[in-house]
Amino acid sequence: MAKTSPLIENKQDLIQALSRGCKPKSQWRIGTEHEKFGYCNDELTPLPYGGKCGIEQLMASLRDGFGWTPMMEEGKLIGLKAPRLDSSTDILGSITLEPGGQFELSGAPLSTIHETCREVHSHLRQVRAVGDVHCRSFIGLGFAPTWKLADVPIMPKGRYKIMREYMQTVGTLGREMMFRSATVQVNLDFESEADMLKKLRVSLALQPIATAIFANSPFADGKPNGFKSYRSEVWKDTDNARTGMLPFMFEDGAGFESYVDHALDVPMYFVYRDGHYINATGESFRDFLDGKLNCLPGEKPTISDWEDHLTTLFPEVRMKQFLEMRGADAGSWQNLCALPALWVGLLYDSAALDQAYELIKDWSTDEMLALRNAVPKDALQTPFRNGTVQDIAKQMVEISRQGLAARDLKDTSGVNETVFLENLFEITSTGRTHADVMLEQYHGEWAGDINRIFKEYSY
Repeated sequence: MAKTSPLIENKQDLIQALSRGCKPKSQWRIGTEHEKFGYCNDELTPLPYGGKCGIEQLMASLRDGFGWTPMMEEGKLIGLKAPRLDSSTDILGSITLEPGGQFELSGAPLSTIHETCREVHSHLRQVRAVGDVHCRSFIGLGFAPTWKLADVPIMPKGRYKIMREYMQTVGTLGREMMFRSATVQVNLDFESEADMLKKLRVSLALQPIATAIFANSPFADGKPNGFKSYRSEVWKDTDNARTGMLPFMFEDGAGFESYVDHALDVPMYFVYRDGHYINATGESFRDFLDGKLNCLPGEKPTISDWEDHLTTLFPEVRMKQFLEMRGADAGSWQNLCALPALWVGLLYDSAALDQAYELIKDWSTDEMLALRNAVPKDALQTPFRNGTVQDIAKQMVEISRQGLAARDLKDTSGVNETVFLENLFEITSTGRTHADVMLEQYHGEWAGDINRIFKEYSY
């Protein structure tokens, strides 16, 4: 047990743990995370963990060549922490491995989109530099386009073994999510419980619209899969106890306690003790709070246990001491910068947040759920009320533009953050997502050769 993590005495401690995320606007930051698929250039197969072309060697090269600090588990290199990615910014990001070897940059909390985009570019340059040595490349898509589930290697992380075995008992697509999907997300702050609730409601309601805008996973098993965002579709049958749209957060009186009550009853995965993951699947944190966990009888949880548990909840917007926007497919370098720009423009300027709230305030939770269920297939062409999701998406991007313009944070060339929305204006004005474009290429110039996607869309 971590000596520095205090014991939890009661539910109020859990509520306070979330409320400690409240901070003044001057301290709000932007944390961007993105996953990508690594592959061997010759065979176009996923990277194994070990070997000359493997992920372990890739991380070792980043450690030795760029000063990253290794993260170990059971003697295996499973992640990296970086004291610095860019010479002009102190960046304390990390690299972690997802279950199927998806390579994730968990970015540092930064002040501007300029900084977070520079962080993304610095990271991709480093990865490309060490990847080229051993003929490895990376591609940003929401779902692996050609590999079958059996082709994907398993990473040596204890929590993933527990998840892998549990997933098949609660849904049919959990392993697909773990091993063949990839996302980009942004983590954003709030000032108070009221500010949190307003931002959470806006971002939950609009998350399906973001899913549509960033749809980028129309292929699976080497052919079109019938969806624009298959990654989003997979989440619909992963584990309904820990996913979804959180309709209870739209009820009167909702707040930190509402989310705590929800999390207390979401089945646990594990408890981490002395460097090992103890299987606690199916048990509730509420029982843990009462000292009734079967795998640790009589033991009470710590704040660290609670923080671990919160990472195993996967709603469309996840609450920790910040809010995580989780609805977008991984994608091009432009979209890795556009996703945080979109949400910062919507949520970090008070006038823009008010406009966004006006846009969604009369949507029912049934309408939101229907949107979430429909957009994976039809993306921007999804019907909504008297129009389509494309109509809402245009308004969403324009409100974000106004919010970023009001922030008016410029780079050294005098350009403000609205520049990062240009790709989204193109998508929403034409109605053609990246998925639509790739499907046109597949049926046209690619003549059904799905392997062309690696040449066209790798970083």
